[in-house]
Amino acid sequence: MRHFGHIAPEERQRLFHREPAVFTADSAAPVLAAALGATLYSPATRPRLADDVVKQAGRGVVSMVLCLEDSIDDADVVDAEENLVRQLTELDGRPDLDPPLLFIRVRTADQIPDLVARLGPAVRLLSGFVLPKFTEERGVLFLEALTAAEAASGHRLFAMPVLESPDLLYLETRRETLAGIFRTVDKYRDRVLALRLGVTDFCSSYGLRRAPDMTAYDVQIVASVIADVVNVLGRVDGTGFTVTGPVWEYFRAQERMFKPLLRRSPFQAGEVEDLRETLIEHDMDGLLREIALDRANGLLGKTCIHPSHVMPVHALSVVSHEEFSDAQDILRPERLGGGVLRSAYTNKMNEVKPHRAWAERTLQRAEVFGVAHEHVGFVELLAAAVLP
Repeated sequence: MRHFGHIAPEERQRLFHREPAVFTADSAAPVLAAALGATLYSPATRPRLADDVVKQAGRGVVSMVLCLEDSIDDADVVDAEENLVRQLTELDGRPDLDPPLLFIRVRTADQIPDLVARLGPAVRLLSGFVLPKFTEERGVLFLEALTAAEAASGHRLFAMPVLESPDLLYLETRRETLAGIFRTVDKYRDRVLALRLGVTDFCSSYGLRRAPDMTAYDVQIVASVIADVVNVLGRVDGTGFTVTGPVWEYFRAQERMFKPLLRRSPFQAGEVEDLRETLIEHDMDGLLREIALDRANGLLGKTCIHPSHVMPVHALSVVSHEEFSDAQDILRPERLGGGVLRSAYTNKMNEVKPHRAWAERTLQRAEVFGVAHEHVGFVELLAAAVLP
């Protein structure tokens, strides 16, 4: 699989200075963590779940979570498990299948070995499990169950803990809760692919819900938690993990209205402005701002609950030619001693030692999302990526 692999090769050549690399479910963990992109959640109760997975893969989705937790009613868990096993078994039997990275969001630790055993050979389709309301106490049980299930099945399984507990939100318990989470994920470092933020649960603890023109960073009590999570768990000194962006919960069916405009290429100047205005009119402006703020705050990838959110996340994850140029300059072997240099775009100074970690992360993102041509921007990438 590869990002933007659903569009024609000649279109990728037109858009990319360096195309996104191919990766598989067996790729190294750092590659997969960077490549998650927009992780699309789907309730495990969907009667045509296997078809949904195939359809979304054909539209550019590279990671999905099949949810047995908050997206379904408590009374539907048993039926949802049966449907999930049946649908994944059916999916496993399809020829020439190239599914996205698939994860199951469970409710309890004992669901992990049970589902792995029930899936049998179809477990090969799974990349791992999403672990809700993760704390040290709950997390140890989850990760022990996942480790045992991996050993029993002989298939590599990753964990993606969701940080959403009220103890993480409340000031008086936050420090110790974060310390406990770090102890747990550090012990099982090889099993943890990425950490996910449950901002909707954070808001619910205070009866809050952000409006479509507000990002998670506009809700100060939420922003403070994100900052502390990145502070403790997102460091680039070898102790940190990939932390993904929070869910954006707004969408409109009318977003299909801008697809005819998206398919018009090349764009004239007026058409680009029309498209930007159309995106804003369809409640996309908040999403786009939040994606930009995710990156500015050290987050990579995003939880998504609607297919219309996927391509904006991916288009904004592509490394610009300017970013790529700066990162390459900073990491040249002759720059190891440090120093300051003017960027090739002659619009900034690159300070080698302070910007080194940024450059390394940028080249990692460039590997999986590609590097745009010099005059190709978000609008052109989004236009090419959204299918009719």
